[in-house]
Amino acid sequence: MVKATSSVQDRKLRESEQRRKDIIKAVRKLIKAGGARAITLRKVAEEAGFSTTVVYALFEDKATLITQAMDSDLLNLAKAMRAATDPALPPIDNIKRAGRAYVKFGMLHPDQYALVFLERRPHAPVESAKIEHGNQSQDPYAFGRQLFAALAESGVVRADRLDSMGQIFWEGIHGMTSLRLVFGESEQWFEHAAFDQHLEDLLDVLMTGILHRFRT
Repeated sequence: MVKATSSVQDRKLRESEQRRKDIIKAVRKLIKAGGARAITLRKVAEEAGFSTTVVYALFEDKATLITQAMDSDLLNLAKAMRAATDPALPPIDNIKRAGRAYVKFGMLHPDQYALVFLERRPHAPVESAKIEHGNQSQDPYAFGRQLFAALAESGVVRADRLDSMGQIFWEGIHGMTSLRLVFGESEQWFEHAAFDQHLEDLLDVLMTGILHRFRT
């Protein structure tokens, strides 16, 4: 009897997880078509082929639903940034490597990047995400912050300003990524330097400024 009950519970868990995946897939499709602000739980339920009751049972609200729709993209970004670094290299080299990986991830995956970083959307508590906030293997911002912690441990920048350094660096690489995605290469309002050269210049300027502003 216990074994039969366990089998039924396992099946229900698998069904629930599959429903969750189907709903997330529907959310991503709707966001791509009309943006996050156009999302409603009723539209998601219709797209996924479930009742609104099922959607409410699996997701607390719209903000939670959209937050979890971004989980896989954040995991993939964190993975790309980790893969670009090498523990044997100096912290500055790894910060630049992670920055390159970030920008190139955005250029290679424009729809995914737009969903996470360019869509205006309601925000849910960090606990609503399936990825763990602050986990360096899952959270790309936490991974980047750790690279600056390593830089501080080397004695060249202040350890009490890690958040400021990480945020400024993130804002810089996000700015290049978002402008390239939004404007493309043919926009005539401003000059477009060669991508690789401009990225190297950006990383050098960001790190030169950070090393100067937050030096010990």
